[in-house]
Amino acid sequence: MKKVITIVLIILLVASFIGTGYFLYKKSEKPAEVFETEKPFYTDIVKKTVATGTINPRKEIELKSQVSGVVEEIYVEAGDIVKNNQRVAKIKIIPDVVALNNAQMRLKTAKINFENAQKELNRQRGLFDDQVISEFEYNQFLLDFNLARQEVDAAENNLDLVKEGASKKSGTASNIVYSTANGMALDVPVKEGTFVIETNTFNDGTTIASVADMNEMIFEGKVDESEVGKIKEGMELVLKIGALETEEITAKLEYISPKGIEEEGAIQFEIRAAINRKEDVFLRAGYSANADIVLDKRDSVLAIKESNLIFIEDSTFVEVEKGEQQFEKQLVKTGLSDGINIEILEGVTETAQIKKL
Repeated sequence: MKKVITIVLIILLVASFIGTGYFLYKKSEKPAEVFETEKPFYTDIVKKTVATGTINPRKEIELKSQVSGVVEEIYVEAGDIVKNNQRVAKIKIIPDVVALNNAQMRLKTAKINFENAQKELNRQRGLFDDQVISEFEYNQFLLDFNLARQEVDAAENNLDLVKEGASKKSGTASNIVYSTANGMALDVPVKEGTFVIETNTFNDGTTIASVADMNEMIFEGKVDESEVGKIKEGMELVLKIGALETEEITAKLEYISPKGIEEEGAIQFEIRAAINRKEDVFLRAGYSANADIVLDKRDSVLAIKESNLIFIEDSTFVEVEKGEQQFEKQLVKTGLSDGINIEILEGVTETAQIKKL
């Protein structure tokens, strides 16, 4: 009896080992790999490079004061539309003590000379009436009188200019800052009470406001030296502006710098493109933008995913399904690529099932 039980236990133990081994074998056995396939398709392929830059007005001017002083009034603010010769600001003159004293002394001297010339003219007129002196001699005194009167006028104007920056008699005002162009006020960096410096030979002067024509905008960006040889003037750009996510603005490349600039170890070339204005889109100066520069383009061509290509030496292949999960390498001739899709010129048709890699 014990012998029978022992035999049964041995049989059960052996069976359990066999069952466990078979289970582990089946579990470790990999299922047959099933490859996905896809057909060639028709699409547009655009080869492009990217430039980063900003949107700026083509024409932007800075308005500066002709005199030094304190801003007394500002007539515009950023965003206002301004016209040529429109008042922008008024400057209150802070007279130079020496210049003011000289102007006052000049006027005082001119008045004294004028009074003396007037007295002398009156005396000489009596002599002329009595025919004591000739008309020629009388005219000399008359000329001196007129010159003295003009000097008084000039001295008064000079004093007005030194004190106020404006001449009452001439009607001119050098302390008024005028716009020199039509456009929009982009920035008014000064406030009332700000001290400003006049523009002169040795100093650029304080900017009162900047004005630009917002109807003519340009893209200014930079292209890496590895890409600059692929672009040329006249190429189309597609601008993607971060602030206008849904809008695509086009532009035309009009300038490529002949000289590169080193930035962070890389050589960059400046480019400029004229933006094609859209009436319903307002472009603000300073917008950052990425420009896709179209290097080449194909419309509605047969293509496949570039990742499905196989390269063997100088030849290009794809694996085409000939039967159920049975593939065969097929030589193909390719064309333009955008880095994702690639044009197929020869080798397969739109009905082929191509193995996805």
